[in-house]
This record gives sequence, C-alpha cells and structure tokens, in this order.
Amino acid sequence: MCAVRVGSALLLATGAGVWAQTSAKPAATNANAAAPMSGSIHGVVTSNDGSVYEGAHVRLELSGPGAPESAVEETDSNGAFSFARVNPGAFKLVVSSNGFVSQEISGVVHTGEAVDAQTIVLPVAMAASEVQVSGGSQADIAQAQLNFEEKQRVLGFFPNFYVSYDHSAVPLTTRQKYQLAWKTEIDPVTLAMTGWVAGIEQADHTFDAYGQGAQGYGKRFGANYADGFSGTMIGGAILPSLLKQDPRYFYKGTGSIMSRAMYAIANSVICKGDNGHWQPSYSAIAGGLAGGAISNLYYPSSSRSGADVMFENSLVGTAEGALQNLIQEFVIRRLTPKLPVYPSTATQQF
Repeated sequence: MCAVRVGSALLLATGAGVWAQTSAKPAATNANAAAPMSGSIHGVVTSNDGSVYEGAHVRLELSGPGAPESAVEETDSNGAFSFARVNPGAFKLVVSSNGFVSQEISGVVHTGEAVDAQTIVLPVAMAASEVQVSGGSQADIAQAQLNFEEKQRVLGFFPNFYVSYDHSAVPLTTRQKYQLAWKTEIDPVTLAMTGWVAGIEQADHTFDAYGQGAQGYGKRFGANYADGFSGTMIGGAILPSLLKQDPRYFYKGTGSIMSRAMYAIANSVICKGDNGHWQPSYSAIAGGLAGGAISNLYYPSSSRSGADVMFENSLVGTAEGALQNLIQEFVIRRLTPKLPVYPSTATQQF
C-alpha cells in the first residue's frame, strides 16, 4: 500500500513582488535589491508513523502593513514545502488535508532569515463518536478502533468493515481478525445479497444440475454463501493470523490522483504486516486459490475447475481487488456516513 508522489506547486503570487515590499521609487523596483530584505519558510509534513505526505495544503498567512492575506502551496513527493521572498514579520502556517487534523504553526521571520518549520505531523482525524483508549494495551486500542470500523456502512446500509481510515491503526489480534470476518459474514446485508445473487442464478438457470424450485435455490444460496464465507475466513482471518498480516485496506486520502491510484492498485498484491511494514499479500493471493479449490467440493461436477482455471480465476480476482481498491480510495469514503470529522486545529509555537 505504498504511493508514488508528484512534485509540489510553486508559491502562488498575485503579481510581481507580492512577497517583497515595493516602492514607487525607481531604485526599489529592482527585484535583486528587494530579495535580501525578504526571508523564507520551509518544512516537511509527515504522518504519525513518519511517512511523508504529498499534496497536503500549506497556507501561509502574514501580518503587517502591505502583506498579502495568504498564499497556498502543496507538499511535494518528499512531503516538503517552501515559501520564498516572505516579508519580515509575524506569520502563521495552516497545514491541512481531508481526513486529517489541521495543524497551525506560528512564528516570526526576520530579514534575510530562512525559517525551518521542521517536521509537522498531520494526524488522522478521529471521529467524535469513536471510543478513545488512553493508557490501554495494544489489544484494547485495536478493539476500540475495530468497534468503530464495524459501524461503517456505504450509504448507511452496505458493510464497509474492511477499511481503516486511520493509516496508523494498531494491528489486529488473531481474535479480532476472526471477529471481523465473522461479523462480515453474519451481517444481514451479506445474507440478503447472497440470496439476491442466488435468485438471479436460478432465473438464468445457472448451474442446471442444481435444478429449480426451493431445493435448487437452496443449493445456489449455499454455494454462494460458502464462496464468500471461505474467502473471507481464509483470506481475512486464518491466513492473516498465521502470516501476521493485516487484512484491511488502509485509506490513503492524500497526494495526487495518480499516486493514490497507484497506491490502491498496489494494495491488491501487497498489504501491511502486523509489524507495520509493507509486504506481499500472501494471505489474499493464497486465500483466493484456496477458496477456488474448496468450491470444487460443492459445485456440480460439470462446473468444477482444474488447476489452470483456478490460477486464472485468482488473477481475475486480483484485478477485481485492484478495481475495488480504486473505488474504495476515490468513491466509498464519500458515501459512508459517520466517518471522521475534523476536530479543532492543534496549534504549535516556535
């Protein structure tokens, strides 16, 4: 779940000499004469875990006569920002990004001074309704976060449990991974969607060997539910527990469209380990293959697949996973109510 980031925009200006004091005198119109009177401000924006943030908005506000109201820049691929030719005097930086707690940095820049705002940490915004755990164990904190995730529903209806909007969420315990998988599979919406798919298959005479009527519908329902149950349990609980991998998708939410798209696509084959490091998603890949092999136990003999078809289906499943991640990154968050709100900004002085 890594991302590629692009460069930042240059300092916005509203006309020549916007940051330097100008004068009606001809000698003062020379930019080279004005430059030494100006200062500069630079810094880096990161997450709680030290990952740099590309695309975070940094607004510079100056005070004093003749100073512009504000200027805005976005952090580059290294999380860095820089404002040049800043008028001496008091200033304030407001760092923000959707889904994260805004930070305010204030200070004074002197003539010719290069102010280093250093590293600015931009925490993920926490929901007002989320349970806060202070001084608890890692398992307690993970459980509090998991309880919140289990309330996430697209359009307030469809389960959206396997996504974390906190990029630095605590790893789940083995019990919690099974809890998440079980919660997903016994959800009434999951059962209703399974029944809907079974009804479509029966109407289209899919898997003729199952027949029609209540018996045929029951077999189709059972097969569909077994597909989902085995896939979720193996790929979302059993293998992640054994391999110590996190089965959730960690929403990125910052950076350019391309960097977020690459991050989402990459997450179809990589995942975050319980140690916090990114690694190949053996759980998802092996889980897809295992689910295909198990399905041969209950599908009609005429519909069972060989090893070559299972590998082909696994590749298709990986592509579908990439598409789902793209939808998750760019669409689902906006359709899921009761997500993180933005608390009042934190203020720093230096």
